[in-house]
Amino acid sequence: MEEAVSAADANRRFSLLLRGVREGRSYVVTSHGKPVARLIPAGDRDAGATSARESLLSRLQGQKGVSAPRWTRDELYDDDR
Repeated sequence: MEEAVSAADANRRFSLLLRGVREGRSYVVTSHGKPVARLIPAGDRDAGATSARESLLSRLQGQKGVSAPRWTRDELYDDDR
């Protein structure tokens, strides 16, 4: 479970929060009551990124391709159109 901490409090207690992260705790930093950042152990990010990547790739593989005409680089960046 992530503990919410205000940005001002996180600023004041940053080294203490880092110690907590090293021990496996996670924090959500809030600004005016809205989440803006997460402090999580570095290894956790890799697991989350891998899961998100796998989810995206499986979703993309299920979609049909689009038939589009080929174009040249010059046509793509032509300013006269």
